[in-house]
Amino acid sequence: MGEGGTDPGTGQQLGETVAALTADDVAPARRRQLLGRLVGQARARGVGDLFKPRGVVRWMVETVAEVAPHVPVRDLATLRRHFPGLDGDELADRLTRNAARATAGVGAAGGGASAVQWTVAPALLSAPVLLAAETVAVVAVELKLVGELHEVYGVPLPTSGSQRAVALVQSWASQRGINPMMPGVGVGAVLGTAARQELRDTLLKRFGRNLTTLGPFLTGAAVAGYLNRRATRALADELRTDLRRQAKALPGVPPGPPALPTGPGDPSS
Repeated sequence: MGEGGTDPGTGQQLGETVAALTADDVAPARRRQLLGRLVGQARARGVGDLFKPRGVVRWMVETVAEVAPHVPVRDLATLRRHFPGLDGDELADRLTRNAARATAGVGAAGGGASAVQWTVAPALLSAPVLLAAETVAVVAVELKLVGELHEVYGVPLPTSGSQRAVALVQSWASQRGINPMMPGVGVGAVLGTAARQELRDTLLKRFGRNLTTLGPFLTGAAVAGYLNRRATRALADELRTDLRRQAKALPGVPPGPPALPTGPGDPSS
């Protein structure tokens, strides 16, 4: 057992669960299963103390930093293989659409579960845990989108796992592209700087927004799905504008390989 009675393997399991939630093609039943697993892992890590709201926010900050290295960001060559015939803005449009669908699906799964809890009063006490887990899952999907949009627009990410994770978190929190000219820092360093405060503030806004999904009769599922989809698209719009600007300013960025032609039966559509 680690500090605070946490199993050292829990962090790895948490990362695997969140990584699975970021996939483009997760079926609704599988998404609900993964979100339920994430809630259980959240409780195991101490976020179940519902009488300390600051503890929930602190858990979200620490968990986002912990799962960021596990987010599976595809490089440009892989993206072109997965989406033949798409490149540039068209490829970015497809990635944004898929991510918005994924976060809407997470919201529908979490919002629906929250709504069901209205039928059993004691179960409603677990709502903050569910919302915290949903928030982390949505952020993980958006971190993947952030990384892949950087690939599409030719703004390089750090190659080191920890430095890349920090860059993704900073870019997500600020809704701006990373600055490739800035020296990399480790996860521990960024959590001790102003970037930690920015991450906490952004997560707190997301968490507060998710409180609106706590409605009866499954209205929470529809609201959560809509809000998540809208927020993901807004993030992508802001980030893409900044990445286009940065790409123009970067000297000597070599072009990537040409997009593959679309063939019959293309599964990426």
